[in-house]
Amino acid sequence: MRGQPHTVYLDSLTRRLVDDWLLRRHDQWPASPSPYLLVTTHSAYHPALPPVSYCALRRAFDRTGITPRQMWSDRVLDEARQTVGPVHLVHLFGIHPGTAVRYVHTARPDKALPPIR
Repeated sequence: MRGQPHTVYLDSLTRRLVDDWLLRRHDQWPASPSPYLLVTTHSAYHPALPPVSYCALRRAFDRTGITPRQMWSDRVLDEARQTVGPVHLVHLFGIHPGTAVRYVHTARPDKALPPIR
C-alpha cells in the first residue's frame, strides 16, 4: 500500500483547523506559489524547496514532548476505538490489514475475535 494514493477523510474539528490554517497562511504569505499545506518562511516563496524541513517539524514536535510517529499511532488507535472495522482503518490510513486488526484488538479487546487455529 505504500506509495499508493488514498483519500484522507477529515473529521469536522480537523477540517475546521485546516480551513483556519489556510486562511492564516494566505494572510501571511498571500503571493506564495507553494502548493503545500505546511510551509515555512523560506519554502513559501521557493517551491523548489521541501514544503517543511525535517528540522522545522522536529522543532515543533520537540516542544510537545511526543514524536510524529507517536501522534500518528495515537490517531489510529483513537479511530480504532470509534470503530470495530479494520477495513475502515485500512481505507482511512492506508495501513496493512494485519496492522489494522492489531489496532482494533488493542483498542477494543472486548470485540476481538478468538485466534484461528
